[in-house]
Amino acid sequence: MTSWAGRTAAEISAAVREKRATPREVVAEHLTRIERLDGRVGAFRAVRAEAALAEAEAVGARGDLTELPLAGVPVAVKDNLAVAGESLRVGSAATSEAPVPEDHVTVARLRAAGAVVVGLTNVPELCVFGTTDGVHGTARNPWDLSRSAGGSSGGSAAAVAAGLVPVALGNDGMGSLRIPAANCGLVTLKPGHGVVPAGIGEGDWFGMSENGPLATTVEDVRLLLSVLADAELPEGAPPGGLRVAVSLRSPIAGTPVSGPYRAAARETAGLLIKAGHRVRRADPPYPLSLSLTSLAHWTAGTAVDARELDRNRLHRRTRVHAALGRRFEGRVGRGTAREQLRRRLAPFFEEYDVLVTPALARRSPEAAPWHERGWLRNLLANTTYSPFTPPWNLTGWPAMAVPAGTLPSGAPCAVQLVGRPGSESVLLDLAAQLERVRPWPRTAPLDGE
Repeated sequence: MTSWAGRTAAEISAAVREKRATPREVVAEHLTRIERLDGRVGAFRAVRAEAALAEAEAVGARGDLTELPLAGVPVAVKDNLAVAGESLRVGSAATSEAPVPEDHVTVARLRAAGAVVVGLTNVPELCVFGTTDGVHGTARNPWDLSRSAGGSSGGSAAAVAAGLVPVALGNDGMGSLRIPAANCGLVTLKPGHGVVPAGIGEGDWFGMSENGPLATTVEDVRLLLSVLADAELPEGAPPGGLRVAVSLRSPIAGTPVSGPYRAAARETAGLLIKAGHRVRRADPPYPLSLSLTSLAHWTAGTAVDARELDRNRLHRRTRVHAALGRRFEGRVGRGTAREQLRRRLAPFFEEYDVLVTPALARRSPEAAPWHERGWLRNLLANTTYSPFTPPWNLTGWPAMAVPAGTLPSGAPCAVQLVGRPGSESVLLDLAAQLERVRPWPRTAPLDGE
C-alpha cells in the first residue's frame, strides 16, 4: 500500500487524477497521522474528520476530477479564514463559537480546485504575535518541540512540517507566513498586494496582510499560489542572470543577527554566484524610523480587529497592544508612512532584481505560554527574532522564506528573498534553483520516522 503522508500536493493530485489513489484514502491516511501526532505538535484547533471524509468522497465523484489541480489534496486552513460550517475563533475566547455560513474566497478556491479541508490551525490571539499559543493550544516546531513554531500562521506551518497535511493556507501581516516557515523548514511566499484576495480580519491590517501558501517544495507553493490567485503566474526570471543584493544588516537598528542566520545568507550568496547571478553585498536604505512605523501599523491593525470584542475576554498582552494601536489608527490610516517607505526603497530595486536577507535574526522563542506574559516581554521577544519581515508588508511587495541549512540545534535555518511588485515568479524561479542545488529535508522525523 502506498503511503500518502509526506508526499507533495503535486504528487497526490497527480495520483488522484490518474486513479492511482482516491481522495478518501489520501484524506483518511492524513487524518490518522493527525490523530497520532498532533497531541505533541499542537497544530490544529479543530479537526474536521467526519466532514473531511464526506467531502473527499464528493471530490472523488466529481465529473471534472481529472482536471482538478488539487484533486484530493488535504489542506489545513489558518483559523482566521472562514470555513463554512465551522466557527472562526482567531485564537481567542472573545470570538463567537457559532459556525460561519460561507467559505472565505481563498478557501472556496482551494475547494473548487479539489482540495479537502481537514482542519483549522492554531494561531495566537487575533494573530498578533510571533509565537502561537493561547486558549486553543500551543503550536510547536516539529523539528524541535521545545521551541515555538512561530506565528501567527504557526499551526499551519507545524501541520505541514509534521506531515499532517502536504500544504496549508496562512497569511502574513508582519511576517506571519515567513516567520513560522523559516522556523519549520518550509517554503512560503507572501504575495504582493492584490495578487491573492485578502479579506483578513476587519481591514487586512490597513492593507498589509496577504494570504498565501505553506509547503515543503517550491513546486507546491507555485501550485497553490496559482489556485489562490485564480490565474497563471507570469513569466519568471529573465535570461542572463539576476542582479542580487545580499544584506546581513537588520532593518531595525540595533538588533543583532545571530551567526547561523548570517552564515545561511552568505552561503546562499555563494550558491547564486555559482548559478550565474550577479551578486553583491548591499544594504537597502532602511530609515531609522522603521521600528516606530512598524510598531504603529502592527498595533493599529490589532486595535481595529479588537474593536467589537469584549476586552475582558482578551489576553492582557492583546489589550495593551490594541490600546496602544488606537493612538496610531488615524496616522496609519492615511498611509503616508508606507508611501514614503516605498519611495525610499524603490531605487534600490531599480538597481537590484532580488534582495536576499536572513529570514530571522535568531531561532524562535521557547514553546511556552507567552499569552500569559506581559506585553513588553512579548514585544521584545518578537522584534529581536523577526526584524527582517515587516518592511515588505509595509511596502506591499512580495517576499519568500526558503530553507537554508540547519541551526546548531538541528532545526531548520532559512533566508528571505524579496522582489519588486509583480516579481512573484522571479522569486519562485530563484527559490527553485536553490532547491535543486541545496535540497532540504521536507518532513520532521517525529516518532523516529
